[in-house]
Amino acid sequence: MSAPVPSTAARLLADVGGTNARFAWQAGPGAPIDALLTLPCAEHGSLAEAVHRYLRQTGHTMPPDCAIAIANPVVGDRVAMTNHHWTFSVREMKAQLGLQRLLVVNDFTALALALPRLGAADRWQLGGDAPEPGTAIGLIGPGTGLGMSGLLPDGRGGWLPIQGEGGHGTLGATTAREAAVLDVLRDWHGHVSAERAVCGQGLVDIHSALQQLDDAPGAQLPAAAITEAALAGRDARCTEALQLFCAFLGIAAGNLALTLGARGGVWIGGGIVPRLGCWFAGSPFRARFEAKGRFAAYLQPVPVYVIDTPRSPALLGAAEALDAALPLAGLAD
Repeated sequence: MSAPVPSTAARLLADVGGTNARFAWQAGPGAPIDALLTLPCAEHGSLAEAVHRYLRQTGHTMPPDCAIAIANPVVGDRVAMTNHHWTFSVREMKAQLGLQRLLVVNDFTALALALPRLGAADRWQLGGDAPEPGTAIGLIGPGTGLGMSGLLPDGRGGWLPIQGEGGHGTLGATTAREAAVLDVLRDWHGHVSAERAVCGQGLVDIHSALQQLDDAPGAQLPAAAITEAALAGRDARCTEALQLFCAFLGIAAGNLALTLGARGGVWIGGGIVPRLGCWFAGSPFRARFEAKGRFAAYLQPVPVYVIDTPRSPALLGAAEALDAALPLAGLAD
C-alpha cells in the first residue's frame, strides 16, 4: 500500500461515530476547518447519503479529497461499523463519490494525530505532573463505544499513531462490588470488554446490574437520566453507577498507560467525560488509574488530560492523516 501523498486540493472531512456524523470543509492543507455540520446517523441510510446531505446543506460541491475518521476497525477494504448499521467498501465509495483520494481511518487514530495540535484551552488536567518529553502518549474515550489509541515517538521529533481496538480488551475489577457488577455483565454478554461498561450503554447496564444486585427491580433508565440524577445528587444508585463507570474508565486508562509506557500523559476524549465537569475530578477515576500495586508509583506522575473543546479534534486529525506520510490503513488511491 502506497503512502499518502500530500495534496493542495480542497478536502471534505468527517468524524463518524455510532450516533452522529460530523462533517467539515477545508480549502487545502493548513487552511481553517469550517462549515461544520453534525448529522444524526440514524436519519441516513448510508454514509454516502449523509455526505450528499452535507454538501447540499453547505452548498459545496464534491472536492477531490476526503478523509473519514470512523468509530470502527479499518482493516482492508470493507468497513462495517460496530455500533451502527452502516457498512461500505472504501474503493466503491471512492468511485461512487467521484473522489481522487479517500482515506478512511479509525476515529481515535485521527484523534491521536490531533493531540499535538491541541492547546491548553482545549483540555484540563486531572492529577499527575508535567508530561515526560519524548515518551508515548495514551488516548482513551467513552461515547457510543470506547475508543483507544495513542502516539509513539518516531525518533525524529514526530509521532506514529496507534491503530487498535483496545476498548474491546477484557475489563478487570479492583473491588468486590466492581467484580459483582462485572459478573452480572458477564452473564448478560459473555465477554466483558472495557467497552461493555465504559460507554453510554455501559452506564445503562451498570445501573441495571446494580438494580439486580440490590434486588431492587425498576425501569431501565437511559444514560442521560442516570447522569443527570447522579450529578444532582438525587439518586444514590445513579450516583453509584456513575462512580463505577468512572472507576472502570480509570482501570482501563491505567492499563493503557502501563501498556504504552505513556509517561507523556493519557488523554480522555469522547463526549461523556467533559459533561461531567468537576464531578469527574471527585470520582474514583484517578484512584483506579493509579491502583496498580507495585506500579502505582510509576503512574502517580503521569498526567491525565480531559479534552474539552466545542470543535471535533478528530476532524483536525483527519486532515493531518491526509497530509501525513504514514502507512495508515484504509487509504484508497
